[in-house]
Amino acid sequence: MRVNGCAALALALLAGCSMAPEYRPPETQVPATFKEVDGWAAANPMDDAPRGAWWEAFGDPVLDDLENRAAKASPTLAAALARYDQARAIARIDASDLLPEVDAVGQASRERVSGNRPLANGTPQTYSDYTVGGVLDYELDLWGRIRDSVKASRADAAASAADLASAQLSLQAAVADAYARLRGLDAEAALLRQTVEAYAKAYTLTSKRYDGGIATAIDVNRAKTVLGNARAQISAVANERAATEHEIAALVGAVASDFSIPARVQPLKAPALPTGLPSELLQRRPDVAAAERRMFAANARIGVARAAFFPTVTLGLSGGWETTHGKLLQTPNSFWGLGPLSAVLPLFDGGRRSAQVKLSRADYEELAANYRETVLTAFRQVEDAIAANRHLATQAVDQRSAAEAAERTSQLAFKRYRDGASDYLEVVTAQTDALQAQRALLAVETQQMRASIALVRALGGGPVNPQS
Repeated sequence: MRVNGCAALALALLAGCSMAPEYRPPETQVPATFKEVDGWAAANPMDDAPRGAWWEAFGDPVLDDLENRAAKASPTLAAALARYDQARAIARIDASDLLPEVDAVGQASRERVSGNRPLANGTPQTYSDYTVGGVLDYELDLWGRIRDSVKASRADAAASAADLASAQLSLQAAVADAYARLRGLDAEAALLRQTVEAYAKAYTLTSKRYDGGIATAIDVNRAKTVLGNARAQISAVANERAATEHEIAALVGAVASDFSIPARVQPLKAPALPTGLPSELLQRRPDVAAAERRMFAANARIGVARAAFFPTVTLGLSGGWETTHGKLLQTPNSFWGLGPLSAVLPLFDGGRRSAQVKLSRADYEELAANYRETVLTAFRQVEDAIAANRHLATQAVDQRSAAEAAERTSQLAFKRYRDGASDYLEVVTAQTDALQAQRALLAVETQQMRASIALVRALGGGPVNPQS
């Protein structure tokens, strides 16, 4: 019974001993609802759920093509994939220590020994020695050092996979955001061209009135000033568009010199967002998953550091065939050896192992704090994005009303000037206000598109409208 009990204890030690503390993710206070919109609730993590081609909700084939090109050729994404492959390889390397290392050995030599060697008969001898066999080395993981190392490296690989997903989402959002800005600039350029055309007609009329003695030189110069300013703004918008186009080229892995997106004026309408978005989308953020997995890995490495205080036990096994003449692979030539069974226990290291345990614990505390910060940042970004979408929707309505009123004022002012009821200063003021209001409206509509993209990114991906 005593032997059986010892054997059971040994098996239990081999199977489940670990020096790592019990892992418990830090508790973070999670609100029952989001204050910026009704219908939200906390949910369980779903970072591995599919995110889908969420940009297709914008209904733009050009954007779809850009996203596909980025997924295939982006150097940023390729680097993240390489880091994930590295983490998986490290995990496989650490996992190999769970199994014995077996090596095949072979040796052939021709030797001459001295006849005057100790216990010799004074006659030198020459002989050949042939050996083939194998060697097995295995560390008995009594204290869980290897198992905790494997847990840590696998958790690091999972964190790297989440980093890859985060890089994909960031790239998708960056492409969509730059494309939204590009189309906003196209709309602004079209507005400025229309404005220049209208200002040129007004300048022609003012010049004719001046030639006829009806208008003053001041009126002509004012008309020329607003016309020149509008033309200058076209060049400024063109410069900004070129830089944005080059930005998109870099994102999709293309050379800027060979890349172009034809200008196109289209409605700047963001997809409709439901007020009761499922809270599961928030829990799919890959950066939260990566922070949690790295915290788990750090906890496992505490066990690795603590296991260093216990002996390292290694088992050796060898066997094969050896002969100096005749056939090698015969039973009389066989040999085997069990051992050595070695145990090494460091007795003095100047406090190195104690410092390593403290270092591991400090690393865990740092990553636990990073995890809490990541969660808080996630909630803040979601609240910001929801608030931006809601307030921009109201701002767009008011700004559209202001732009329409300013346009009517500009038309009335020009009519009054043409009829001789006012001077050109009133026309210039009204034209300037109208252009500013219309450009502000385009800016708000562009911000709405960008806010929708920011919300998708804050939620960890997924379709813009989960109900579709």
